[in-house]
Amino acid sequence: MISQTIPLWLPIAYTLFLLVLVPVYWKHYGPGNFLWFSDVALFSVGIVLWTENHLLLSMMAVGVLGLELVWNVDYFGRLLTGRDLLGLSDYMFHPDKSFFLRGLSLFHVFLPAIVIWLLIEWGYDTRAIWYQTALAWIVLPLSYLLTDPKENVNWVFGPGNEPQRAIPGGLYFALAMLFFPLCIFLPSHFILQWLFN
Repeated sequence: MISQTIPLWLPIAYTLFLLVLVPVYWKHYGPGNFLWFSDVALFSVGIVLWTENHLLLSMMAVGVLGLELVWNVDYFGRLLTGRDLLGLSDYMFHPDKSFFLRGLSLFHVFLPAIVIWLLIEWGYDTRAIWYQTALAWIVLPLSYLLTDPKENVNWVFGPGNEPQRAIPGGLYFALAMLFFPLCIFLPSHFILQWLFN
């Protein structure tokens, strides 16, 4: 049952958006694309909107909110200045991709807005860092084993768009397994705890 916190139109509209996005992304990017942490968060927030699962919301906040905000800075920075800042949103400016396909990727704009709004309403569940780390340690090996290194899903083959060649791939992957919990989740956990508890 939807509470008064979440108006009924929001989960309905969100679900309809997913019903459009999933087949389009599947066709253009393939199923491995759904392993990106941002896509995992997109589906998870859909579940949150229907179930009001506070822990799942907090997991997505600790796992991807910071990265989503950086994506927005990169996207709007380039949109306003014409300069490539970090390259995270570079694909949004490729003329070979349709406006429709790029428009679907604007979920990166409304996703963090919804997460922040619900954190303000519900607060941050401090258990999230442990659950998000467990989830990441499932998603990252799947990204490594099931996706093309050229796609570099969740950067399991190298930082940025390209696979790295400086160190052995297995060592880099092991470091990535530690990097996300220690360098992204842990700082996000402390910031979210400070802001929303």
